[in-house]
Amino acid sequence: MNVTNRVKIKPGQCVLIVLKKDQRSGKLTEGIVKDVLTRAPTHPHGIKVRLESGEIGRVKEILE
Repeated sequence: MNVTNRVKIKPGQCVLIVLKKDQRSGKLTEGIVKDVLTRAPTHPHGIKVRLESGEIGRVKEILE
């Protein structure tokens, strides 16, 4: 699924994100989307979100 389009990301979805501190290692963090932070309709590195846990990162995968 294309995670660079803002319309694909909705609050309440379970996603894998990469945190700023984990960008070099590529370690993914799982969580539920609380807020979509990216204002642009697309972003080449993924849409930035805030998880319910408070962590902020870019979506790399949407889990079903």
